[in-house]
Amino acid sequence: MRVESILYNKLDDNKVKCNICNHRCVIPQNHSGYCNLRENIDGILYFNNYGILSLLNIDPIEKKPLYHFLPSSLAYSVGGFSCNMSCLACQNYMISQESYNKNIAIEISPEDIVKNAINHNCSSIAYTYNEPTVSLEYVLDIASIACENNIKNLFISNAYMTSETLEYILPYIDAFNIDLKFIEDSLYKKVCNAKIDRVLENLKIINESNTHLEITNLLIDNLNDSKEDIEKLVNFILNELSNDIPLHFSRSFPYFKMMDIEPTKKSRMINSYNIAKDMGMEYVYLGNINFNQNTYCPECGEILIKRNGYFTSDLGKIINGKCSSCGKKLNFVLC
Repeated sequence: MRVESILYNKLDDNKVKCNICNHRCVIPQNHSGYCNLRENIDGILYFNNYGILSLLNIDPIEKKPLYHFLPSSLAYSVGGFSCNMSCLACQNYMISQESYNKNIAIEISPEDIVKNAINHNCSSIAYTYNEPTVSLEYVLDIASIACENNIKNLFISNAYMTSETLEYILPYIDAFNIDLKFIEDSLYKKVCNAKIDRVLENLKIINESNTHLEITNLLIDNLNDSKEDIEKLVNFILNELSNDIPLHFSRSFPYFKMMDIEPTKKSRMINSYNIAKDMGMEYVYLGNINFNQNTYCPECGEILIKRNGYFTSDLGKIINGKCSSCGKKLNFVLC
């Protein structure tokens, strides 16, 4: 379904300027923007994929990954089409680099998505698989109905939205996992066709809003996994955000236009983990690899959460937001 877009300006000569993502596309009449979902028709910007999804799944919330928000709960996961980046190693390129595929497209209303989440005992709805920012109007409608029904909203994102868009969604979103792909602007430009400055600013805004935040960094051998890369990324988190934000280092594999890379070496994953912990990050996890996923109290070392794959066991050691053994304040949102 086609609906008029929000957050755009009308310009001369029937052009429009989209203000949803940081590309801020200036779109001539009868053309589309970077995401190919927003089209200028006679000087009005339309979003063409309202009510259209590519995927619907019931997932453990840990799969997002969110390890400190409602652990062991289920998330009703919804994904659309397209993206506002063109990452060469995209793991969901089949949907993120398509604006529509009639063979897999699912038509579903916001009301039915929320009903499905409730009927399947999901505590949250996760906007995931592709970049949810490009489907802003649809996501906002789902999220507002979810809030009315005490269902939490999870935004799994590259954070390449404008400040205006972030201001729109913040009142509805309970938790973010932000994919901080690199810490060098040159790599954002080369690998993602994006710029890092807006991503970093949005991370600061999310952190200051006290909305739950976790960060994922995809490690690619010999591209962003050097000691210097990890130290620079961790220093940004420590200095500009907080040392108690869960940091997920994720293993990369050959995908899409980076089929020539090797799977990230386990030794380099563990090295990144050790660097981040030694620098003062309280919670660090390794994804897509067989490694200890348990959560320990940063103060006394008590095991707080046990994980085996996506099976999670809450040991009841977090009481009133603190470790029951030593009283350390912990960064968790529990059911």
